[in-house]
Amino acid sequence: MTTAVDLPEPLVHPFAPAGRRDPYPAYRWLQTHAPVHHDRFSGMWLVTGHAACAALLRDARFSAALGQRERARDDRLPVSMLTTDPPDHHRLRAPGGLLLGPAALRSVAGGLRQDVDTVLSGLAARGGEPDAIEDLGTPLATAVFGRLFGLPPGEHAVFTDLARAASVNLDPMAPPAQAARGRLAASALTHYLDAHARALAERGDRTSPLAALAADGRLERHEMLGILSLAVIGGWQPLAETVGNGLLWLLPEGRAVRRRIAGDPEFARTCADELLRLEAPIPFAARVATESVELPGGRVPAGARVLAVIAAANRDPAVFEDPDRLVPDRTPNPHLAFGAGPHFCLAAALVRQVLPALLARLLTRFPDLRGPDLPPSFEPTLVPRRLTAFPLRLGPSDAPEPTEGP
Repeated sequence: MTTAVDLPEPLVHPFAPAGRRDPYPAYRWLQTHAPVHHDRFSGMWLVTGHAACAALLRDARFSAALGQRERARDDRLPVSMLTTDPPDHHRLRAPGGLLLGPAALRSVAGGLRQDVDTVLSGLAARGGEPDAIEDLGTPLATAVFGRLFGLPPGEHAVFTDLARAASVNLDPMAPPAQAARGRLAASALTHYLDAHARALAERGDRTSPLAALAADGRLERHEMLGILSLAVIGGWQPLAETVGNGLLWLLPEGRAVRRRIAGDPEFARTCADELLRLEAPIPFAARVATESVELPGGRVPAGARVLAVIAAANRDPAVFEDPDRLVPDRTPNPHLAFGAGPHFCLAAALVRQVLPALLARLLTRFPDLRGPDLPPSFEPTLVPRRLTAFPLRLGPSDAPEPTEGP
């Protein structure tokens, strides 16, 4: 059995407040010296190698349901794909496709492109130095979920406030007072979504993906609402943070890369995947081993609380050449930002549709876009991985109203 290890000086534990802003040096040391080990700081087993994380996420002997119950907080999450294992997981995931599956995304594709343009027009109208998260990522995430949920624009501000407050629940180690506020906010969000779904049904509106999910008879009402809550808590803020995290890496690139993103949809998609690899907003996945399991790099015992450290696996030099560098045309790119196995993120197709479209249109409208002069910093939070701020300098707008895009 793999034993506990201690990081050497001067490395700081990646979960300690001082280590959260830049955990990658510690992750690299752990990949080299203890890719599967018991961590005294968290009391969990940390898995940092790509092969081990990929194997863990695909192995039915690692329970996601138990992993969520073993959080550092005493609250229980709503029933959803996140909190269940097969076969219940499969039963919930199938109707979840009505909200985020291929047919649902095709039904709103044109509207999502319009939403991107609307958000960019608002960015241009704001003037000054808008923030990549607050003025670009957040309104984009709200517009995307508003489109999926059939929310009128007048409801976007209310939804944003509820989603922001409920997103505290992303962090399994949030302080008690903050966690309590998150529980109340999650309950308020659920009531809001329930009322909205009922209003859609009363109007006979079946056009939005949310309406299709709410009308599906395979789910109990609380299960349907659990899926909606998971979509918001697990998707709204991560999508907003992905924009800022991605621009942090992308904006230092030269004009050739920018022009190619603006003009080549396939390259834009490849580059978006690389940005997700480098700075995934959700850096871990929690599991509990239901029996002793041998992983590449070590064995975990039965009953072990395990974290697949996706942020570390995505920079494993055994898999990714120049792992700490942006390679916009990296292929193949087997990153684990969306997880793997049965719990592969249901919103992956949505992100892969929205993020490349945003990048292409953003760089078309603002080819001279720049980030801040000073090095940006990350919040000392575990989940999500997010910047404190990222002010943008737009430069001249060369194409105010693009009409074509990926």
